[in-house]
Amino acid sequence: MATPLSTLGIVHTAISLAPVLIGLYAFLRLGRIPPRGALGETYWYGMLGSVVSAFGLSSTGGFNSGHAIGLLALAVILLGRQSLQLQRLGQLRPYLETACMSFSFLLLMIPGLNESLSRLPPSAPIGNGPDSPEVKLALLVALLLFLVGFGYQCLRLRARHAGLAQPQ
Repeated sequence: MATPLSTLGIVHTAISLAPVLIGLYAFLRLGRIPPRGALGETYWYGMLGSVVSAFGLSSTGGFNSGHAIGLLALAVILLGRQSLQLQRLGQLRPYLETACMSFSFLLLMIPGLNESLSRLPPSAPIGNGPDSPEVKLALLVALLLFLVGFGYQCLRLRARHAGLAQPQ
């Protein structure tokens, strides 16, 4: 039987669904999460709300790995949002931007998959914490999807760059 969610846990889960849904929508519609514009801003603020609300939750009674992953995700998004300003990177800037935004989504999935699989279905959860084989498998699948997806994104960026370089 899963541990019931507290009121803050319910609020945190609702807030955390925003960047998940926005990220999925952006991947399906645009092939990436844009760091700017309406989608990018909503993703950023959803992630920020998710991370901040997580600080009121802790099974260990203090700062835990989920909090660290959240802070890392925020740092990665900030790097992605500023990557086009890094002139020294030249043509690598859009790749860094894309990598950061996609990696932030992967980071969001780590505690999300762990918590979801450790609580659902409520009567007999699929997993039992981050060390359970079911959670490890789900995280491996998420990692593989990230790698394949980022590879696809790089191919799209390369094709777009090659198309811009050709004379009209």
